[in-house]
Amino acid sequence: MSERLLPASPNWYCSRSSDTSPKGVFGFGAKSSVYLVIVSAASPIIAGELKGHRERVSGFAFCRYPGQEEICASSSDDGSVKIWDSQKQATLKEHKAHQSTITSLHWSPVVKDLLVSGDEKGIVVCFWHNRNDTQSFFPEPRTIFCLSCSPHNENYIAVGYKDGMIVVIDISRKSEVLHRLRGHDDEIHALAWCPQPGEEELLPRAEETAEAEVANGRKVPDGERGCYLASGSKDQTVRVWSTARGKGVMTLKLPFLKRRGLGVDPTVKERLWLTVHWPHTRPTQIISSCFGGELVVWDLTRSGKQKWALLGSSSEGQNHTRIVFNMSSVCMGESRELLISTSMDRDVKCWDLETLDCCWTLPSLGGFVYSLTFSPVDTGSLALGVGDNMIRVWSTLSIQNRYDTKTFWQGIKSKVTALSWHPLKEGHLAFGTDDGKVGIYDSYSNKPPQISSSYHRKTVYTLAWGPPVPPLSFGGEGDRPTVTLYSCAGEGVILQHNPWKLAGEANDIDKVIRDTNGIKHKLSPHTDLSWKPDGKILAIGNEDGSIEILQAPALRLLCSIQQHHKIINVLRWHHEHGSQPDASHLLASGSNNATVYVHNLKSIIETPSDTPVLVTEPYRSLVGHTAKITSLAWSPHHDGRLVSVCYDGTAQVWDVLKEEAICNYRGHRGRLLCVQWSPVDPDLVWTGGDDFTVQEWAISKQEHTKPPKGKKSIELEKKRGLQPKPKAKKKKKPAGKGPVAGDQGGRGAEEGASEQEEEQEGVPVKTEHTPTTAAVSKEPRCRQTDAIVSEKNRNGGKGFSFVARESLKDEKQREKQAEAPVKKKKPRSILPLSTSMDHRSREDQQRDCLTLAAVRHSQALPSNCVPGSGAHIQLGLFGDRAALYTMFEEEGRSHMEGGHYESLNSLLLWKGDLAGALQVAIEKGELTEHLVAVSPMAGYQVWVRAVEAFVKQLCFQEQYVKAASYLLSVHKVYEAIDLLKSQQLYREAIALAKARLLPEDPVMKNLFTTWAAILERDGHYSNAAKCYLAADSTYDAAKVIAKKGDVMSLKTAAELALIVGENALANSLALRCARELLTAQDWLGAREVLQAQESLLGHQLVFCTNELLHQCLAGAELIDWSSASSHGWTVGSGVPFVDAVAVVWEGEFSVSSADVEKVKLLHQQVKSVENPAATANIPIKQLLFHLSHDLTLAVLSSVALTRGETVTGMLGALTRCRDATHFTLMRELCRLLLPKGMQSVSSLKAQLDHTDTHSTAAVQSLEAFVCYFQLYEMWWNQSNERPSETQPEKAALPQLSVAGLQRDAQNPSEPAAVNGTGPQDTAEEEQGAIPTEEGSDTLEEEPCRSQEAMLASACAVLISETHAALQTTRSVIEEIQLRLSSMMQQHLRAAEEQQKELHALPESGSEHEATAASQPGASTAESTSLTSLIASVSEYNKQLAEIPEHIKRFPFPDVIECCLVILHMGRDSASALPEDLQRRCLALLHKYGTAASVIKARHKFCG
Repeated sequence: MSERLLPASPNWYCSRSSDTSPKGVFGFGAKSSVYLVIVSAASPIIAGELKGHRERVSGFAFCRYPGQEEICASSSDDGSVKIWDSQKQATLKEHKAHQSTITSLHWSPVVKDLLVSGDEKGIVVCFWHNRNDTQSFFPEPRTIFCLSCSPHNENYIAVGYKDGMIVVIDISRKSEVLHRLRGHDDEIHALAWCPQPGEEELLPRAEETAEAEVANGRKVPDGERGCYLASGSKDQTVRVWSTARGKGVMTLKLPFLKRRGLGVDPTVKERLWLTVHWPHTRPTQIISSCFGGELVVWDLTRSGKQKWALLGSSSEGQNHTRIVFNMSSVCMGESRELLISTSMDRDVKCWDLETLDCCWTLPSLGGFVYSLTFSPVDTGSLALGVGDNMIRVWSTLSIQNRYDTKTFWQGIKSKVTALSWHPLKEGHLAFGTDDGKVGIYDSYSNKPPQISSSYHRKTVYTLAWGPPVPPLSFGGEGDRPTVTLYSCAGEGVILQHNPWKLAGEANDIDKVIRDTNGIKHKLSPHTDLSWKPDGKILAIGNEDGSIEILQAPALRLLCSIQQHHKIINVLRWHHEHGSQPDASHLLASGSNNATVYVHNLKSIIETPSDTPVLVTEPYRSLVGHTAKITSLAWSPHHDGRLVSVCYDGTAQVWDVLKEEAICNYRGHRGRLLCVQWSPVDPDLVWTGGDDFTVQEWAISKQEHTKPPKGKKSIELEKKRGLQPKPKAKKKKKPAGKGPVAGDQGGRGAEEGASEQEEEQEGVPVKTEHTPTTAAVSKEPRCRQTDAIVSEKNRNGGKGFSFVARESLKDEKQREKQAEAPVKKKKPRSILPLSTSMDHRSREDQQRDCLTLAAVRHSQALPSNCVPGSGAHIQLGLFGDRAALYTMFEEEGRSHMEGGHYESLNSLLLWKGDLAGALQVAIEKGELTEHLVAVSPMAGYQVWVRAVEAFVKQLCFQEQYVKAASYLLSVHKVYEAIDLLKSQQLYREAIALAKARLLPEDPVMKNLFTTWAAILERDGHYSNAAKCYLAADSTYDAAKVIAKKGDVMSLKTAAELALIVGENALANSLALRCARELLTAQDWLGAREVLQAQESLLGHQLVFCTNELLHQCLAGAELIDWSSASSHGWTVGSGVPFVDAVAVVWEGEFSVSSADVEKVKLLHQQVKSVENPAATANIPIKQLLFHLSHDLTLAVLSSVALTRGETVTGMLGALTRCRDATHFTLMRELCRLLLPKGMQSVSSLKAQLDHTDTHSTAAVQSLEAFVCYFQLYEMWWNQSNERPSETQPEKAALPQLSVAGLQRDAQNPSEPAAVNGTGPQDTAEEEQGAIPTEEGSDTLEEEPCRSQEAMLASACAVLISETHAALQTTRSVIEEIQLRLSSMMQQHLRAAEEQQKELHALPESGSEHEATAASQPGASTAESTSLTSLIASVSEYNKQLAEIPEHIKRFPFPDVIECCLVILHMGRDSASALPEDLQRRCLALLHKYGTAASVIKARHKFCG
């Protein structure tokens, strides 16, 4: 359950989609849900959500019967009407009696179980849910817009229609129409009955009451009392009707008011919606909405200007800013009534009808919540970027108004997808939008935002403020801004905007990165960026999954993280104010895969290398989500606490340092898109998603720990599936079809453009192609044949021969008809007018002969005779050329009018007017290949113009290849290539370019790179790589092949990179491939991949060590071993592991002490790879690989005869096992490295330089761990030899010893416990001592005296007072720090609670002051305790500084634990231990055993 919630917006254009119960619960439909709000005069409280509908909720109503106020009902566009229990938020009953879209719903105020609904076809359905009975009525064949049940007569229902008609029906008389109320000219939006029966108050005149005797031809019975009915219509009037007389008694015209307040977008055209409400306690007043969101109170007993008053007129900003849809009210006492209204401005407002002022406003959201960000200056100001084209700024710390929100819309006009507060200037908020716009708002003013002149081509995903980089970093302090704005968008570009000059052009930082780092290859598109809080380091995420770490201001590349292999969605740096020194260097990242990776970049940032470092191992891996990660946020109150949100619909809180999941929040219904941690409360987190909500929730109140898996994940997916899906708009049926002409469009058709916008994910939808005519015509024949065959089979193959014969006969007849010769149609004449004159009568034709003779042989022409024109057009063919041309002109005009352009062109060609023919064809788009072919006869320019026009015509006909060929005919090669490229015909464009252009032409490279990008986007990586190779972008070719991430792709990419000379990339890819093969225990394949890279010899040694380590551990049955794909290397029994590995290296890799320089280079190469510290959750395969790396360093040091580093490497491997709490592996590794125990350690000591304090301290720690295991072996061997009757007492010893373990989080020098078990528990599970060759035999054969000597020798090493002091001091410092942290949190909570009490009870402020003054001791004691704790920390830190550094550097077993074990052995063994040894142990326990468990155990030995 959430603490606070901003809900989705109430649905628009519904007559009653909200209602208030008599108990003060307000419900409103939003999308497919109903939100419940507890109403009071102070502030709203969101109580829950009713989920179950699959489409938009169109109606909602509460039951008003006493005792059933928690029952409510809702209707939806999915055709269902549901009845709910609002307290349990569960569905009670449901019916689907409607066949059309439901438009209205109301619960009868008189009958407790009667629910009435109407639909757009005019059907009224009455549902008595107690007896599960429905009845349908059809009073009028019109579209219903609203209905209302009478509060005084259980059978009366008023119904309002789309055309302005209102009818009152009696359902007890089979829906008899009592009255038809005519007067409105347009849609009826709302109906409201007067709460008081009778019609006396509003009809004071006697002449009007006398008219009540007869109404609509029906005499009203003397005992029947009418009731007033109010209606609101789109015709801008409110009418009051008398239901006793069936006529209107009052008409109220809406006043034209000057729009007040702000927040109105002038570009938004909104229709009028006039809703009315009759308050329960005010029978002489009606409340109606107005044009622009105002609410008007009408006093029906007055006239003139005093008739109405405005709600919220006492101050600006109280009214709605857009039209109001629904109103309902609730009585909060005998005289106080609150009115609730919903509006298109997405606000829910509560009004006090006594004062006419707004009590509170509940904002809501009309789109996906894409971004959340808290202001770093104005604490508690939360900015929301929403898909309804608006920004909200929520003052979350406001005491008086918990939903104090300010809305910004000017200058946005698109979905707000990114937000970022200015780190220094209060109220300055940068925003990015879906259409690529970047701007800056001043949230403290009403001015429009400043908009950057540089637009992105795609959606802006990330905004961040950071220090300026070149060229903005040049100049003095006063000449450039201290911080600049960076934006990253979908096209993969990061722009730097100057906040002082947003009108100037923004800079692409890729140029700086290229120039600084000498990069020539194509940079991967960027997808996210994050500045380190100190402003010195920039992290950039890329589309290929890589992360680049750059140093400001020159953006020098420090390292590249190749961990993700999918697009990076989010990067977040840890805050700078943590207590852990390494925490500020943690970088969390999320991508399209479901794992969150955290990298510790401290060494890379503090001691940068000369060349960029490649990082392939994460510091922590957070696994649990099941979909892509969308946002991350570090807790500002903790070290290493992270929250992540995901497409799986949940938010997950992690403890990064422990690599553990803390809690999982599942309150949203859809995918989560953004998250923020509360800046003031460490227990609160804010999340937003595509369910149109922002939710505040407490970590401590969540019941789940990890994201859902299996069935839970499926249930969550079903829950999200209940959200409404976009529904196609209905097409209007033509008039005359259906039962009622003119009403078929219904309400939905008219309001299609006005309905509330619901966002849709931009997912491409595949559409099926329409079948061809041939396919359609063949289908019936196939079905008929199949039907005949199946029927024949059912009848045993008999009885249907006649039917089959008839069908075959029909088929033959159809075939004959198809084969019959078609009569050739006579071609149309090119001279139709003159040809038609030849079909006249003989008399007319003979007269033509006389006329023609006169024309040719007489000097004087007949009157009105022009050969070739008019009535003598046919004579043009027989006259001279001028007459012929005249006839051509007449015929041409006829062809033009009839659209026969080909005939017109033929006439013009015959005439010799080629240019005219081409001009006509060009203008009409009727060019033909013939015309283009003959166009050179008219000149070069005419030919070129004709070809260009024909190319446009071909493009319109989608004949692009042919069009390109025509462009080539006029030597327009580049235009032809661009044409093919624009239509994504890259293959043809490249072929043409290669055939016609020079190889070095830049067009070639552009074609290949553009095609490669498209192929890469579509997943055709191999073809994309070919394009990159052809464009000489070898780096990109290798990267794109590796994008798939499987072994074959990685291997191919590594080989390709090696061939083209990209050695660094080849090494990186080869290592990735080898790691994949290593995971599958394919050592032969891994070595084959690494052998191809000569520079990876050091890594080959690591993999060799890993294989030998697996082989040895498999012999001890610690891990599974598959020798199917391994080498034949063996490790001899009793030979130290380091020496055995060195022998294999010398034989396989020629690595020996003979070439010391080579060994040192290999040591430097292996040491350059840093692995993160181990945790208890590290997988065993990853742990073994890290151990192999440590052991490789140890073996290389041994071969180079640097014994000190050999000891350090061996100690590092043992420490890593201890940190992973894998004591069995640690014990086995100790046996492998030091097979002879203390004798092996002594041999190492003899080879060291005793003047080297570093090496001496390292071997001392190594010796201590060997003694540590020997101590436990002797203790458990002694325990196994004891008599059975003493075993119960001994059973408590392991717990006592474990209680003495003092785990130090900052220095992992003490052995950790796994699930409450220490090393002794592990030994107990394995039944006795460690089965070493020397240990077990020696312990059986040597006398007790020898055991005492061994014990004394081990104790001399383990009982180190210096290490005891170090461990105790660190433990005490950690305990004090925890107490300080707890005190600070308690103090903050107490101050917060006191402030809330002061605000809640202001009248008792003096009493609180008196109480506080009377108790000064609490604060004094608290400050004294705080001062003493800080002084203690300072004192202990001084003691810690006095201990030598070489002692603090290396881990050491817990001295206090060893003392307890020794004392237990001395008490239980047959031969007592030396008294001086026991005294030393007791002295150390008295001096350093400060833990309660140690003190309790110490008393057993002191008594």
